[in-house]
Amino acid sequence: MKAIIYRDNGAADVLRLVDRDLPAPGPGEVRVRVAVSGVNPTDWQARSGAAHPKLFSEVTPHLDGAGTVDAVGEGVDPSRVGQRVWLFMAAAGRPTGTAAEFALVPAEQAVPLPDEAGFDVGASLGVPALTAHRALTVAEDGPRRLAPGALDGTVVLAAGGAGAVGHAVIQLARWAGATVISTVSGPQKSRLATAAGAHHVINYREGDPAAAIREIAPDGVDIIAEVALGANLALDLAVLRTRGTIATYANDGGRPVELDVLRNMVLNTRFQFLVLYTAGPQARAAAVEDVAAAVRDGALPVGEEHGLPLIRFPLDRTADAHLAVERGAVGKVLVDIPS
Repeated sequence: MKAIIYRDNGAADVLRLVDRDLPAPGPGEVRVRVAVSGVNPTDWQARSGAAHPKLFSEVTPHLDGAGTVDAVGEGVDPSRVGQRVWLFMAAAGRPTGTAAEFALVPAEQAVPLPDEAGFDVGASLGVPALTAHRALTVAEDGPRRLAPGALDGTVVLAAGGAGAVGHAVIQLARWAGATVISTVSGPQKSRLATAAGAHHVINYREGDPAAAIREIAPDGVDIIAEVALGANLALDLAVLRTRGTIATYANDGGRPVELDVLRNMVLNTRFQFLVLYTAGPQARAAAVEDVAAAVRDGALPVGEEHGLPLIRFPLDRTADAHLAVERGAVGKVLVDIPS
């Protein structure tokens, strides 16, 4: 089979297209014929060595993807062969991810994908959708699960609504009944956040964004899903309601975070820092179940008309796909695997 590998951490040019033997699924595993592999920032960060030390002598990257189960290991229902699935955390703690013609994953990390949902949708779930779910379910007085009506009466602010996680936050929050506000940096991203389903979109580079948000939510925002805490904290605190939650999954731009302790004490601010690797199995399992339900409801479409442009590369240009993500491409970067 064709696979992308790297043996040393480094720039995108460490990625190589190679031939490897077809792997056999072990106990509790499924083998998936990958159709589309999704690329996330954590993939290039792992490749570069910025995220964590390389654990294996050879690594096939990428956590997310979608395809068809073509073999199962001992203990897995054989009727799963032929099932369309989406994959998450394929390369987490394992040497082989989805940047290959076939991928091995634990059976529970291959989630059934409805026939009406394309492989592009499946490959775009994983890290972004599960992260978005976590951000929306950590409020002290909010739900731990998402479903239609779960966020009724809640105001959610999706910072950076044109990004992959921000896009998923908008879609999941709207599916669950929230009023969704998104902040963006310009007209193009405003169009994308609106297409994703945001009720209100604020260009934070124009006028007084805090006043604009407060006009929509006079009592303040309940949950902020934050992508750039250092840059956005002042705005977040200006619009957060008392006992509100700032769920931060990234710090784009890398600006240091300085806290006014007394102000946050008075607000009873809840800060939740999150990453899927350490979120815990119960939180991940709940997220998978709820995201799967949202997919069945048609609530997580992708494509420019749905607010998430798709940027495609063939398998032999996976290095270019990594560079696109590193350079901040607007949309979801996908790698197409040849049949």
